[in-house]
Amino acid sequence: MEHDEKIIRLRTVLARTGLSRSTLYRMIASGTFPRQQRIGIQATGWYQSEVEQWITDPPGYRARKAV
Repeated sequence: MEHDEKIIRLRTVLARTGLSRSTLYRMIASGTFPRQQRIGIQATGWYQSEVEQWITDPPGYRARKAV
């Protein structure tokens, strides 16, 4: 990831994808949507580029494996 990568929050992700909250988290669990990143003690967000990649090709998206 680039150092200047933009992080977007849940409300923005839901608006851009058209997914419901429960569907989004179900897709994260199955590995078919990018995982959120911790940005604070109680805050998370998604890398904008990963969400855009999913929007471009939802069926073709596969989450990166954790190292």
